[in-house]
Amino acid sequence: MARSPDPKGSGGLSQRQLRVGEQVRHALAQLLQRGEIRDDLIERTVISVSEVRMSPDLKIATCFIMPLGNVDPQSIVKALAANAKFIRGRMAPVLGQMKYMPEFRFRSDTSFDNFSKIDALLRSPEVARDLSHDHEDGEDKTSRKGDE
Repeated sequence: MARSPDPKGSGGLSQRQLRVGEQVRHALAQLLQRGEIRDDLIERTVISVSEVRMSPDLKIATCFIMPLGNVDPQSIVKALAANAKFIRGRMAPVLGQMKYMPEFRFRSDTSFDNFSKIDALLRSPEVARDLSHDHEDGEDKTSRKGDE
């Protein structure tokens, strides 16, 4: 889910941001798995940390989470935000090599919902009908563009 770095510097994430983000994601996932956060909602919910995006100065970690099960993602985001300082303190020994311990911000990961919507659109009868018309005509319009 992480974006690839842009060598021209036009806003892409650097290799360092990607590497540190992955380290933070792994450490946060372990913290949640061990159940160290004393919050009823967090303790009884399995939470997936799908991505962590670091700011260019590595001082802000935006953590994209998705609760598994039938739980409102925004309630989990609020619970994690309320425990952000505790999480930051628990992560300090694990991420001790960092010059600054990042501030943690939590967001609901909507990429799975977006995937489901796109999948449903592609399976809709209208799209299937359009695709069957293209195949019946015997034309592959995408290959014709490359031939011209």
